[in-house]
Amino acid sequence: MSVRKYVMIFYRLSWLVFVALVLVDVFGGLRLSWWLTMLPAAVAVAVALGMSRAARAHLANRPAATEVAPPVAGRWSALNSPADSVPSHATHAYGQTYAIDIVAEGGPGARPAFARLWPVVRRNRDFPAFGAPLLAVADATVVHASDRQRDHLSRNSLPALAYLMLIESAAREIGGAGWITGNRLVLDLGNGTYALYAHLQRGSLQVRAGDRVRTGQVLARCGNSGNSTEPHVHFQLMDHPDPDVARGIPFRWEGVGVPANGEEFTVGEEPTAASPGTAAQVRDH
Repeated sequence: MSVRKYVMIFYRLSWLVFVALVLVDVFGGLRLSWWLTMLPAAVAVAVALGMSRAARAHLANRPAATEVAPPVAGRWSALNSPADSVPSHATHAYGQTYAIDIVAEGGPGARPAFARLWPVVRRNRDFPAFGAPLLAVADATVVHASDRQRDHLSRNSLPALAYLMLIESAAREIGGAGWITGNRLVLDLGNGTYALYAHLQRGSLQVRAGDRVRTGQVLARCGNSGNSTEPHVHFQLMDHPDPDVARGIPFRWEGVGVPANGEEFTVGEEPTAASPGTAAQVRDH
């Protein structure tokens, strides 16, 4: 394993020890000194700051964007886009420096709006992205494919979002990249470039590790597994197949570019699994 992998393991273990000490202090009847309880958390924060500083230094040698085909078809809009800020998800961890989230819009009013209080959660079928086909962005080899995690209910209300941010996300961070990305697919595009699709629908994979795929081939379907507020596609390019080790690589989608936050775009007719190939057309809004 690489040094970066060991550092990530140490980082998660530090948070796990911190949580264990807090639970022992609260429920175990032992009165631990505050500095002993807080020490693992301080170590984890220091490690995170060190990794972030190293990632920022890496940005000085930012590579040119790699152009690939869009991973979806239909009408979508962008969230957390590297067109607006880098790192797009406010972190360099897990190769997310240039990652993007996109949500399917469907027809007018098809995508439920964020709720203040009610409904607290929604079923995934209420969102037009759920079950949408995910397409190969290039001729590639599948190096990782997993789809056993469940698709949880949405977190697109204030109470549900608070639960996600304060409890669920922290638990997933300790669990590692697999818990954060949920069901995921990684393609080897060649030349040290890998494409990651996260939050896939449970049981939707149509390929497995070792398969060769063609541009536009249907690979899986959009889901709501992992650290996700609603069914959406998380896409990124990176320089290693393991998100713990990877650094992000900039991308551009053929015919689309890099849509900015809130920008809607349309990609042409979706292909079938038996008939790979896509054509992209952009409609500005």
